[in-house]
Amino acid sequence: MNFNKSLDTAVSKSSGNQEDIKAISSIIQTYAEGGRKGDVAIMKHAFHENATIHGFIGGSLFAGPIQNLFNWVTENPAALGLEAKIANIDTAETVATARVEVTGWLGHRFTDQFTLLKDNGAWTITSKVFHNH
Repeated sequence: MNFNKSLDTAVSKSSGNQEDIKAISSIIQTYAEGGRKGDVAIMKHAFHENATIHGFIGGSLFAGPIQNLFNWVTENPAALGLEAKIANIDTAETVATARVEVTGWLGHRFTDQFTLLKDNGAWTITSKVFHNH
């Protein structure tokens, strides 16, 4: 994929295999690029088919299958100003967590906490939990 705007991959803290850290950073970049372009087809590549999402928007719980996020992205304009910075990645063989600070998503600022799974050598996001600042 050709990305117009790269993700800030200067991970402030990380633990684990550097090859895994790089692969996870790429998955997070795919997620951010999907949001930036408003393109669910791009974003879907970052998530496991059984992924979930949980967080609050305007005081209301936004939770369930990741398709809820895809529907939201489809129903809203592209977030051309979206910027994402990886704050932390922590890996343990086949599982990982990542904290990402996201700004410029249609006027919102989020802290995303992802859990990821390495299956057949490929990382995917299995859960997104977020805080809307």
